[in-house]
Amino acid sequence: MTYPTLYRKRMIPEECIHLKDDIIIQCTQDIIITKWNTLKPKKELHHGYSCYFLKEGLKVSQFLRADDSLLYWYCDIVEYFFQPKENALTSLDLLADVIVCPDGFVKVLDLDELAIALEQNILSQDLLKKCLTRLDRLLGIIYRGEFHSMQKYITDIPSNGLSQGACQLC
Repeated sequence: MTYPTLYRKRMIPEECIHLKDDIIIQCTQDIIITKWNTLKPKKELHHGYSCYFLKEGLKVSQFLRADDSLLYWYCDIVEYFFQPKENALTSLDLLADVIVCPDGFVKVLDLDELAIALEQNILSQDLLKKCLTRLDRLLGIIYRGEFHSMQKYITDIPSNGLSQGACQLC
């Protein structure tokens, strides 16, 4: 089986981007791990790795500087849509995000965008409930000191970055 084509869809701003340059290094029915360079160059963020937790509705990314030092961990609350005929996976950003800094500081972002999206009928009540439930679950993992259980999928990547097995999403 070939790897799925990956897309990132946002509500604010409205966009859908084909992640054509992301490299899938592991893919199972539970997770997809990618290696990527920033789409738009930034002062500090250069590249990173992401782990798509397909059943949990989360994407955890390790944001790195050009020298490979850790900038921070960035966690997206998402909804995944798989289109089998096209072998395509779309990650819909549900707006709320969490940053985990190297010193352990945790910051929740973009909760105001949830209110805006709901008010403008961009976000359904069902997706809002999923977002808040997933955000609560993620924060619980972080506050209990268990975030390493999610980070390990990226930190344990073999140094050669080679794929480990065939991709089986369905």
